[in-house]
Amino acid sequence: MTRLIFLGPPGAGKGTQAQTLAGKLNIPHISTGDILRKAMKEQTSLGIKAQSYVDSGELVPDQLVQEMVQERLEEPDIKSGWILDGFPRKVTQAVFLQELLKKTHQDGERVVNLDASDEVVVTRLLGRGRKDDTEEVIRRRLEVYRAETAPLIDYYRDRQKLLTVNGNQSQEEVTTELQKLIAS
Repeated sequence: MTRLIFLGPPGAGKGTQAQTLAGKLNIPHISTGDILRKAMKEQTSLGIKAQSYVDSGELVPDQLVQEMVQERLEEPDIKSGWILDGFPRKVTQAVFLQELLKKTHQDGERVVNLDASDEVVVTRLLGRGRKDDTEEVIRRRLEVYRAETAPLIDYYRDRQKLLTVNGNQSQEEVTTELQKLIAS
């Protein structure tokens, strides 16, 4: 059974690789951004709460995101596995997730860290051509990512769950390396 958590800086290719792999393995790709948008669109009780934060430009609180992830991991399509992308983002969320997975008998997850250099990430993100993707903004996002997520990498490494993939390679090379790692 495949249960994977994807980590990596913005622009490392997490979403793309998670979608590709989920398709090949026929398991759901669970993106916290997608969960949030779906809950708000469907006006679920959690979605309505989240919408109020989004509308006022605030970050959706951890507790609310955790409740949404928990709800998603209780749906029937996850029985054969899943790939989680965008959660956890910090150690407190990782602790919550570990307890949730143990409680729901879904532990045994592995964590894929798509490690990409700042230069590669900046080049990729600037290449997307989004108006809000200036080099200054991208570098700031990378600083925040490194500050918040570096402890997560150590957290999972200490628990022997971390697999690191060189995210500086082409999309195809990363997919191939990922498939080899997961098969082993």
